[in-house]
Amino acid sequence: MGTKIHEITRRIMLRVLMAIDIGLLMISFALAAAVTTGSNQWTRFTSLFAMRVSLFSCVVFTVGVLTGHSVLVVRRLYQSKRMSSRSAETLDVLRAMALLTVCLWLESKLFLISSAPPYFLLAFWAIGTLLMVVTRLLLRSVLGAIRKRGRNLHHVLILGTNPRAVGFARTIQAMPELGCNLLGFVDDEWTGMETFRESGFPLACGYSGLAEFLRKNVVDEIAMYLPLRSFYGRSAEIAQLAGQHGILVRMDTNIFDLKFAGQRGEAAGGVPQIISSSNVMEGWQLLMKRAFDVIGSLALLILFAPLFLLVAALIKLTSPGPVIFAQKRIGLNKRQFTMFKFRTMVSAAEQIQQSLAHLNEMTGPVFKIKDDPRITPLGRILRKTSIDELPQLFNVLKGDMSLVGPRALPLRDYESFSEDWHRRRFSVPPGITCLWQVCGRSSIPFDQWMVLDMQYIDRWSLWLDLKILALTIPAVIRGSGAV
Repeated sequence: MGTKIHEITRRIMLRVLMAIDIGLLMISFALAAAVTTGSNQWTRFTSLFAMRVSLFSCVVFTVGVLTGHSVLVVRRLYQSKRMSSRSAETLDVLRAMALLTVCLWLESKLFLISSAPPYFLLAFWAIGTLLMVVTRLLLRSVLGAIRKRGRNLHHVLILGTNPRAVGFARTIQAMPELGCNLLGFVDDEWTGMETFRESGFPLACGYSGLAEFLRKNVVDEIAMYLPLRSFYGRSAEIAQLAGQHGILVRMDTNIFDLKFAGQRGEAAGGVPQIISSSNVMEGWQLLMKRAFDVIGSLALLILFAPLFLLVAALIKLTSPGPVIFAQKRIGLNKRQFTMFKFRTMVSAAEQIQQSLAHLNEMTGPVFKIKDDPRITPLGRILRKTSIDELPQLFNVLKGDMSLVGPRALPLRDYESFSEDWHRRRFSVPPGITCLWQVCGRSSIPFDQWMVLDMQYIDRWSLWLDLKILALTIPAVIRGSGAV
């Protein structure tokens, strides 16, 4: 009986929240109109609702309300946010309001409404987002206070007694505002059970007694933390059992015990999938980085065009051979591409490299010599000032490289890699400059170089790219580590 009352209460609260959201959207619409419309236009605008109510205006208004409600439902704003963070819920609202604003713009074009200029839609998005975020944060605070008093509880049963399962239990226990009541763990005896008992958490039952436990207890959610390889069959049986009882199942996405940067849901051919990635540069972040690269490389190519002509002429006049040195390099996900640089060595430099192998001053597979006899006098100046790197702006414009990213390595260096973790650097586009460039370049040991690349991948943001670009200028002026 108590469960039924709880479900009825939840549905009533959901309907109330939907009604509040519709009211907030109408208020946002009115406030946006008041902010962006002049006094004379405002009189005409309000008369549309006050004096000229027609079938057409009713249809437009109804379509707008239904569109707003549909977008909020589609963007899952009415699903339980109990286990999500404030920032995640705020991001959901931002995305929903952005989509709704686009829909309203399309509606204005469809119905030929001239009173929806861009600044009105921008004001509507800003006001609506602010009102809905504040409302949801207040709701979270109220629900959190209620749950701390033992009301509106969510009863959770955890499958598995491994460290990840115990870690999840400690997380929900440390956050009483979530209102998660831990019923206990489900597992049979195994070698790590003694360690689990030391945690102090209760063992609800074994796997053979799970069906009976579900029949006799209120269970809202089963959190599965079972090893995939050895418990796949059992996991499938328990998922079916939970489905028969109508119980929510939570899966541990870190099923391979790897340190992923993030996970996302996706559907391939209508089949839901979980994708785990060790790379934070995905989706809109990668698109934003690419846009920055195109604009930046184009601007720099225009700016340095006179310098390109001067350097090309000097190279032709001072040594025989081509102006541009083109070499196969390893790019994103180990794709090969041709990288361009101003030639700084004699034209037969690659052919005589093997005879100089004993002079290599770099650890690992990279080949560097401080006083490389193959470098021309002009080449030393170009390398010291990093002017030789400028043709790589064409690679950035083509999409083979980025302004900022791990250094693009030759095929020879890649084939000499001895550690697989080094190869993670190829999961992002290579760049003209990176942390290695601003921290000493060739004076840094190879393993430290690789660590810096991993740090860049893990910490990436557009702000980090801007910071590295800014730090590259003094690094080039100092010429530290340049060979």
